[in-house]
Amino acid sequence: MYLKHLSLTNFRSLTRLDAELPRRAVLLVGSNAQGKTSVLEAVYFLAAFTSFQTHADRQIVNFHEARNPLAVTRLVADYQRGRTRHRLEARLILEPTGANGQRLRKEVLLDGVKRHVNDVIGHFNAVIFVPQMSQIIEGAPDDRRRYLNLALAQAVPSYARALGEYSQALTQRNALLKALNEGLGNGDQLEVWDEVLVRFGAQIILWRIQAVQEIERLASRIHHELTRGAEILRLAYEPAYDPLPKPDGQLGLKLDTALDRSAIDLKEIQDGFLARLRQIRGEEIARGMTTIGPHRDDLRFIINKADVSDYGSRGQMRTTLLALKLAEVEWMKERTGEYPVILLDEVMAELDIQRRADLLKYVGEDRQALFTTTDLALFSPEFSNGAEIWDVMGGVVAPRKL
Repeated sequence: MYLKHLSLTNFRSLTRLDAELPRRAVLLVGSNAQGKTSVLEAVYFLAAFTSFQTHADRQIVNFHEARNPLAVTRLVADYQRGRTRHRLEARLILEPTGANGQRLRKEVLLDGVKRHVNDVIGHFNAVIFVPQMSQIIEGAPDDRRRYLNLALAQAVPSYARALGEYSQALTQRNALLKALNEGLGNGDQLEVWDEVLVRFGAQIILWRIQAVQEIERLASRIHHELTRGAEILRLAYEPAYDPLPKPDGQLGLKLDTALDRSAIDLKEIQDGFLARLRQIRGEEIARGMTTIGPHRDDLRFIINKADVSDYGSRGQMRTTLLALKLAEVEWMKERTGEYPVILLDEVMAELDIQRRADLLKYVGEDRQALFTTTDLALFSPEFSNGAEIWDVMGGVVAPRKL
């Protein structure tokens, strides 16, 4: 995967950017709040069609442009996948509606043809690493589910569409459960929504089982190298509906217990998930909500049998996150056959000297990477001399002339 050209119009503070990108590393240098992170955000948006900074797409529309009755933000990437060149374009259109209102419309074009977002996610790949992503480890389960969803949507065809279908079915089922709780609605309709929920939910569970196992294999190796063999990292996937039978009738297992779900097939997950929904139907009607399914899954990070979020030091969290993101790069290469574009926002300032050297070693010559930094001294002279340097000031990006 090689991003050749990036064009942005009215994206955040970047009113206009039109740049050719080299195959080697690019260092975006400038003070804080100048627009460096916005460049990375734009590249990642073209991979995931969502921002790692906000859940509200309208916030990435340039503030001054958004004050107009009709505002358009445009992102265009020319890239090479394998031997084929492609153009991906995203348009965010704020248009007038009603009395003094605005609505946001999103358009996506791949090679000039309009496509549904869920059908284009994963055609261009990028992995983002920012310090605030420590929330993946120490935040709420929703942060970890979002991480899994964003990674899987890029690497697994149809994941984004299956997740969308599951979310719609979940909304309808919850509405029916709430109505039944209030003495309204038709209980027979639950069977219909159960089957839809299970069809898509079981597939999501299976994909997550496979992905966590594959990423764990890579992350564990990288973490072992980063800690010079002092620590063992394990990823513990905790599905809200667990298709793995509990031994000897146990209600739960210790967090540090390694579980192998790789032998479970889709039909087994579907049958068990549906049976469990029927078993707890009365409880869910009483609560007016769906209590099991991938919308309640979690992912935990275990070092030497201890949960990092509870017992890990700040250094261990940083090392775990670094290992996870580097593993994600390798996993995406295994899944798609292409290295993703690597995006690193002020990461060097968060790492000690040894971790900086480790990171630069993993970002090899065959991988395209964009770094942001306020201080070039954080990079070794050898790395800086081999990279292209862009100065960023006041929303203007300019390649540095040597």
